[in-house]
Amino acid sequence: MQVTRHSRRQLQLQTLLFVVALLVMVGLLAWLSTRYSVEADWTRGGRNTLSLESRQLLDEMPDAIHITAFATDNDVIRGHIRDLVARYQRYKPGLDLQFVNPDAEPERIRDLGITMDGELLIAYQGRSDKVQSLSEQSISNALLRIARQKQRKVAFLSGHGERDPKGQANHDLGQFGKLLEQKGIELTSLNLAETPVIPTDINLLVIADPRVSLLTGEVHLLNNYVDQGGNLLWLAEPGASVGLEPLAERLGVEFLPGVVVDATTQLFGIENPAFAIIPSYPMHPITREMTSLTLFPQAAALEVDSPEDWQAEPLLTTLDRSWTEIGPVSGTIKFDEDSDERMGPLDIAYVFTRSRKPAQADDAAGEQRVVVVGDSDFLSNAYLGNAGNVNLGLNLFNWLNHDDEFIAITARTAGDVNLELSRFAQAAIAFGFLFGIPLLLLGSGISIWWRRRNR
Repeated sequence: MQVTRHSRRQLQLQTLLFVVALLVMVGLLAWLSTRYSVEADWTRGGRNTLSLESRQLLDEMPDAIHITAFATDNDVIRGHIRDLVARYQRYKPGLDLQFVNPDAEPERIRDLGITMDGELLIAYQGRSDKVQSLSEQSISNALLRIARQKQRKVAFLSGHGERDPKGQANHDLGQFGKLLEQKGIELTSLNLAETPVIPTDINLLVIADPRVSLLTGEVHLLNNYVDQGGNLLWLAEPGASVGLEPLAERLGVEFLPGVVVDATTQLFGIENPAFAIIPSYPMHPITREMTSLTLFPQAAALEVDSPEDWQAEPLLTTLDRSWTEIGPVSGTIKFDEDSDERMGPLDIAYVFTRSRKPAQADDAAGEQRVVVVGDSDFLSNAYLGNAGNVNLGLNLFNWLNHDDEFIAITARTAGDVNLELSRFAQAAIAFGFLFGIPLLLLGSGISIWWRRRNR
């Protein structure tokens, strides 16, 4: 082919058009990359992809989900949160993630009860729940609780000096009551002197530290409520039986004399030894996700010999260095072996369960649940903010209200994440990189230099 001036110009024009078209195409691809993203999980077992259980849960939540992450300007924590929430956003693009620096909004942090860096607040349809453990299982379980939560009605016994769930005094439960209402739980007071019938539409009855003895008829109504399958939370105090001995006998509960004291409190800067510290918990639905210690001021120890139809298990157990102090908790105190004092570990809370009678099985669980705690201060306005008291209280009410469904997500692992080498292989690689490759390069350089020198 003869190259002429005309053909040369055509080739130059074609080259120019090709370059322009290539630049336009690259620009369009760059612009599209800012508007759309495509991600693929090529890991063995799909370790970075949302599990089937979580995807099915998101299918049941058509409305918008808002996640607020209270994290400081720490790239590691915020990056981990972004990566974890991105799994949900890839499946549900409308899910919103917002970061808030807790140092910039201390009042909001205090009102919401945020206690740790990186804590998440998940909101859906006006309900919300907090997540402290950054894992798919924790987030999916929080989504499950706020998505399927039914309207629950909780009655607090009143008329005997009990702690008010809407009161603002230090000993009342007003702050915790607000949290319960935010969870969609309806709170009501029940005075058996005014309404001598326990309503059948309540999901839970709470006895929160009565100060005045109950009448015989009132105790009879409470016993009937338990006999008929009602769920009960009894928050007691040391030495405050107030006529509830028949109820304790029905459950097989004995309140040991004295106040639980714990020498471990000094390690945490607490001078008052009358604080029971609970650092570890059993694998029960109430405490399975508890990681923070809880504090119980002026607690009573329990001893349980439950009737045959009840299944009882300890929920909160103190450390070995605790004991029940019968004398005044002042000055120098020590365990007295010659008295009725009991050395730790001590149980300060028990859970009771039994199958409901067929006529009373109005829920899918078909199980009656009762919790007895030897302390009521841990949920009061004065002590609610201590350690993990809030989470324990919320877990108690969720479990007693049968709102304790959990998603069990199997951990996905792969065999391609570890490289195992023998000692010989490790030595060969080390010698090769440290000596073999440098000597090879040095020898090649000398050989080339020698050949060029002898030309």
